[in-house]
Amino acid sequence: MKLKRFFLRYFPPGIILEYDKGGCLMTKSFDLLDLTPGTNPDELLAEIRQLEPLITESRADQVKQLIIRLQQKQVQLDHHRFCFSKELKAHVLPLTNVAFDKSGSRFITGSYDRTCRVWDTASGTELHRLEGHRNVVYAVAFNNPYGDKIATGSFDKTCKMWSAETGKCFHTFRGHTAEIVCLAFNPQSTLVATGSMDTTAKLWDVETGEEVATLTGHTAEVTSLCFNSRGSQLATGSFDHTATIWDVASGRRLHALVGHRAEISNVQFNWDCSLVVTGSIDKTCKLWESVSGKCVATLVGHKEEVLDVCFDLSGQLIATASADGTARVFSATTHQCLVTLEGHDGEISKICFSPQGSRVLTAGSDKTACLWDVQSGVCLQVLEGHTDEIFSCAFNYEGDTIITGSKDNTCRIWYVTLPWTM
Repeated sequence: MKLKRFFLRYFPPGIILEYDKGGCLMTKSFDLLDLTPGTNPDELLAEIRQLEPLITESRADQVKQLIIRLQQKQVQLDHHRFCFSKELKAHVLPLTNVAFDKSGSRFITGSYDRTCRVWDTASGTELHRLEGHRNVVYAVAFNNPYGDKIATGSFDKTCKMWSAETGKCFHTFRGHTAEIVCLAFNPQSTLVATGSMDTTAKLWDVETGEEVATLTGHTAEVTSLCFNSRGSQLATGSFDHTATIWDVASGRRLHALVGHRAEISNVQFNWDCSLVVTGSIDKTCKLWESVSGKCVATLVGHKEEVLDVCFDLSGQLIATASADGTARVFSATTHQCLVTLEGHDGEISKICFSPQGSRVLTAGSDKTACLWDVQSGVCLQVLEGHTDEIFSCAFNYEGDTIITGSKDNTCRIWYVTLPWTM
């Protein structure tokens, strides 16, 4: 085997090795999920070299420099603030969801007006209007990291596949018997999963438009779903108070995650595919082993429903958003609450980490989005200007652009421009 070159993955941090094996180009990745700005590069390099014989003495300094670059990326935005760039009056009727492509150069909006629209982030120009659904477009997604396809899920019971470049509709996926309320591409962009009020999830072939599998077993609406980072498993959350882990290749149910006492609000895998987190209307989150389906922790403290939950990209932290007006950050290993984020005047419906993992963004019914420091729990910035509840917020891949979507029918775009003055 001969090492050819390295690739960097900034979020979550990792180094990908490309090497020649018998005339075939192969890759393997080193996930550096524990990397922090304080990690000693020489010690980490020594650990990597012990595990990987391809990294010889002649390549050691190159790997050390890659580690330092990854560390620099983790802190490069820590002393900057976000400034309002523009407001887009995106739709006549209320928005439902927003999503970036990986680069952050384009984003999409779904709406009650039965359309999805594709926007240029920098100029605010509408690039495409995706028309054809006969009811609310509720779920929208790019096939990141590729970004050349868009999926839309509608209350008309169909999912449509579109070209992100031309706006042309490739396929209409028919088969659900009730509204589609969630969807996701697998990481390879070969499948789309849809979740429906008909109690099922379905897998669809992106190229052929054919149904691959129907995942049956829930007894109420499937309202959230998530592929793991390998694309080998799918997790679904339901109003039947349970979540399920499915084997994607066979469509077989691997584990029913039973323990919540009310509807599931969200479900997500961590990066290394070892854990699943669920948030529930029963005011708790639960952490489950994906291999066994065993509940390893219940995260408590909220006084009202947990409306959203997510891992940071490294899988070290969990953030929760609640109707009690607070958010919390928990350790995924000790299960302890590290900080409580207090400041919103009303429920928090959406929460996400920055790609760097040092910031949390929350969207509230008080018409504001807030940016928080993960370590201290301090509110660093309040993003104001919307005139109604904010239901969606997202970072782009680099973490230097934020989009907020509101019931006031507008999106607001925020860019990193100025250092913090505190």
